[in-house]
Amino acid sequence: MDTIKEYCLIVEGNYLDESDVEEALREPFIDEYVQHTGNFRINNFDQIEVAGGFSISDFDIQMIGDKVFEITSCDANRPLSEHKAKQIAEAFKRQEVFDEIRIEPLE
Repeated sequence: MDTIKEYCLIVEGNYLDESDVEEALREPFIDEYVQHTGNFRINNFDQIEVAGGFSISDFDIQMIGDKVFEITSCDANRPLSEHKAKQIAEAFKRQEVFDEIRIEPLE
């Protein structure tokens, strides 16, 4: 049986901790959602898609160095494939949330 190789995004930016990254990550997608729908409630996080079927609530963020963070899927049953990771990286680049973004296999 083939297993899907899981990937993560390694991002760099001027953020102090994981909650700072989470807030910065969500803000442009929430703004875009509000522009399209006219409203927002905190329970809408699952409806705000970043890319490839992943919403802004589907990510686990870990600090792995000074201003360096690892972003993975928070659902073990839905790992980030290389293709999905590339789609998400492109969405992050479009929103200009991070200074650097790269995709790496998850160890």
